[in-house]
Amino acid sequence: MEKKLKDLVDRLNAAFGSRLVSAILYGSAAAGDWHETSSDLNVLCVLTRVTPLELGESEPIFRWWREQGSPPPLLMSAEEVRSSTDCFPMEFADMQAHRRVLAGVDVLEGLEIDRSYYRAQVEHELRAKQLRLRQKAAEQLSKPEPLLKLLIDSVSTFCVLGRHALILGGHAAHWKKRDIVQELGRVLRAPLAGFTGVLDARASGKLPAQTTAVLLFEKYLGEIDALVNYVDGLDK
Repeated sequence: MEKKLKDLVDRLNAAFGSRLVSAILYGSAAAGDWHETSSDLNVLCVLTRVTPLELGESEPIFRWWREQGSPPPLLMSAEEVRSSTDCFPMEFADMQAHRRVLAGVDVLEGLEIDRSYYRAQVEHELRAKQLRLRQKAAEQLSKPEPLLKLLIDSVSTFCVLGRHALILGGHAAHWKKRDIVQELGRVLRAPLAGFTGVLDARASGKLPAQTTAVLLFEKYLGEIDALVNYVDGLDK
């Protein structure tokens, strides 16, 4: 990981020079939960400006970075970082919570995030993903394997949103999925057997004993409904 990050910074410096304001590692790698085979290296790259010239200069770097197995760096101008917290409060809150400056200045330090925008985005994302899960599940209820895959594919997103719900509620904000689910269960006063079962299936690749995909989906969806209602009830 360290060699990849150093190589990336070297390439960014060579390409942009003084136009590189900051390069910041965020996400699981910055939080100490990075796994070589299953985690991305997420990097925010901040320039003085982002024009077609900078996009063209970034192309070989971003292509090389994708070949290393991680998504392209998030490319923004310094002004966009300053003015976008109302549009992306959840993302910037994540970056502020766990980050590591790789080059330049810490553009996230002191960045203010409005709680009202933050809460609204979390609820919007939860409701949108909830509706999407229902839509997709309606096509798979008679097909156990595709239904289970749908649940497994969705659980990371709902855990992330659950973590933000905890932050908004003033509770401990964990990074690991099982810790998030445990804390959510405490806050929602329910064991969240659906979330736990989906995480077990994600780890083992098969359904937990003594259940079916439909029953697991029923529990999981009910817990998502409870999470949505919890966020909806927070101070706006």
